[in-house]
Amino acid sequence: MRIIALVESLEHVCARYRTLAFAKPLLNSDIIIELVPLPKGILSRQKLLWSLKGEHVIVLRKLLNWIDWRILRKRAKWIAFELDDAVYLRDSYSEKGFNDNRRMARFERIVSESDIVIAGNNHLATEVLAHGGKGRVTVIPTCVDTNKYRQKEDYSTVNLLTLVWIGSSSTLQGLHRFKSSLENLGKMVSDVQLKLICDKFINFDHLKTIHCPWSESTETSELANSDVGISWIPDDPWSKGKCGLKLIQSMAAGLPVIANPIGVHPEMIAQGINGYLVNSSDEWINAINKLKNQKDLREMMGRNGRYLVEKSYSIEFGLKKWLEILK
Repeated sequence: MRIIALVESLEHVCARYRTLAFAKPLLNSDIIIELVPLPKGILSRQKLLWSLKGEHVIVLRKLLNWIDWRILRKRAKWIAFELDDAVYLRDSYSEKGFNDNRRMARFERIVSESDIVIAGNNHLATEVLAHGGKGRVTVIPTCVDTNKYRQKEDYSTVNLLTLVWIGSSSTLQGLHRFKSSLENLGKMVSDVQLKLICDKFINFDHLKTIHCPWSESTETSELANSDVGISWIPDDPWSKGKCGLKLIQSMAAGLPVIANPIGVHPEMIAQGINGYLVNSSDEWINAINKLKNQKDLREMMGRNGRYLVEKSYSIEFGLKKWLEILK
């Protein structure tokens, strides 16, 4: 079987984690996934869609307009729509607000007419069902190749406890909103620093930072050379659709994690087992102080997090879900 995956770009983080990561494993089951970027030009895009006669197609996140969708639905034999964000909304940082009637209309048309919808979390699956999905929805979380993540072995710290945040410049906007709490953390907790793994950076007045330009070849080692993974997302409708990649990556590296109890974070963090769910600045400070002063606690939580990823967020786990759908 050959499947054409229509993606925004080959470099997009969603294309890498949601589709490309499964291409090689699926070859063992004689399933070939070919990633094809959707052209931005109208004529070239529609020429591509017309060429997909009789094909099995995955549409990754893209809310095609009415004409493009009609062409694809007419030509393709089978269509899966896949989403790992609340694409029917504007994001947390839009000045226009969350609701967008045009996005929602496209979303409802696509989920009601696709052969199956792949949602990255339970919240997205619920939204699909509420807007015409008719039961044709399967949840497959964002997954990582645990073989690429060197699990942390030495949990001792030399001088400073290193918190780590990994993301892109788009999600860095969330860290800006959380900046005052991190500044307070820098004031109140000694011997702590923040490592940023990103393509852009922000500086703090009271918290020592390490800037690590993101690279696919170094991201896993930079994570493993840290001590605690952190994540913070706004409490809003867009964030409920996020799939927790930051936490998954940190846990895959064997790190304990700290995050606010929003979206999928409570599904991933068992309080005191693999990390802490915290809200206020005082709760953040208390959690970090506990981990800073207890090497054995960091190791226990880190190993529990790694086990969770292997069990529920690994390529092996996602592959089983995909094979159930494709076969």
